[in-house]
Amino acid sequence: MIDMINIAEPQIGVEEIQKVTEVLKSKILAQGEFVYQFETSFAKFLDIEFAAAVSSGTAALHAIMAALPIYPGDKVLTTPFSFVASSNAVLYCGAVPVFVDIDPNTYNISPAALEEAIKKHPDAKAVLVVHIFGLPSDMDDICYLTKKNKLYLIEDCAQAHGALYKGRKVGTFGEAAAFSFYSTKNITSGEGGMVVTSSPEINRKVRMFINHGQSKKYQHDILGYNYRMSNIHAAIGIEQLKKLGEFNQKRILNAQYYYKNIKNKKVVLPYTPKESTHVYHQFVLQTENRKKFIKHLHENGVGSAVHYPEIIPRQKLYRDRFNYREKWPAAEKLCRRCVSIPVHQGLTEQQFRYIVKVVNSYA
Repeated sequence: MIDMINIAEPQIGVEEIQKVTEVLKSKILAQGEFVYQFETSFAKFLDIEFAAAVSSGTAALHAIMAALPIYPGDKVLTTPFSFVASSNAVLYCGAVPVFVDIDPNTYNISPAALEEAIKKHPDAKAVLVVHIFGLPSDMDDICYLTKKNKLYLIEDCAQAHGALYKGRKVGTFGEAAAFSFYSTKNITSGEGGMVVTSSPEINRKVRMFINHGQSKKYQHDILGYNYRMSNIHAAIGIEQLKKLGEFNQKRILNAQYYYKNIKNKKVVLPYTPKESTHVYHQFVLQTENRKKFIKHLHENGVGSAVHYPEIIPRQKLYRDRFNYREKWPAAEKLCRRCVSIPVHQGLTEQQFRYIVKVVNSYA
């Protein structure tokens, strides 16, 4: 029986356990000082003014949409190639996702396609970019287009903690950004997310929205939700954030080893522009016969995953609601060919050398 090398593996140390124990001993388990400490540390990490901890990355996106605000019927231009939570947050506000094809090299939203979409939808309200798999989007062109056309810019950084575009951290380009701390992310709090912004007004609205619409205790000014983070989750996040630089560097070194040593011409390696620092939430290969390739990996004890097997507008929810007639050829092609292999910071040298051997032996 071959021991399977997992596609993802959260790295939880004694520091996280001790910090959670500290919370339990305090008996203040819900939102409190540990949450505020995590928020302060995360804002400092990004060198941004405000950070609000929430219950998930999805909640972070919803809170941003509500705070801008995005109204029912508003159009939000976004990528079809992402986890469904990205565009679901648009639906939560009654708004309409308008899907824009991806760049076939970076897998992020294509600036050229975005420019055409803006011309086609001059009444659009916002652009939601997703820094997919840990690679920043082309922020120069995207920022130019959003500013020129007076569109809100929202960043989904759920997979890109610490990623850099021309030396600047993602999450600091738009009106606001959302991060996720789900258990498979580069750092985790078990479940959780963060809204970051430089706008005092957006921060104020987000904080009301995630706490039942309260401007102060028992005074409810807007319809809000219970999207608060608990002290328990924040305690894990506090210690994980201290390790993010180390974790990302390990992922980058693992990826570099793959680039140098995977020689199989039946797989295509991911592309990273020179101006970007990719943090490799996933290391995504492309291959023609994906089913056969996955079978080969599995039989040899290498875990894998398909991120993502279908583009969002082809999901039943979106087909039934919008009946899209457009095509997104780059995104649809990638969905047929993509396979993620382990790149996480928990891999041993023996394991990633073995993964290379298995990939190279695929015929």
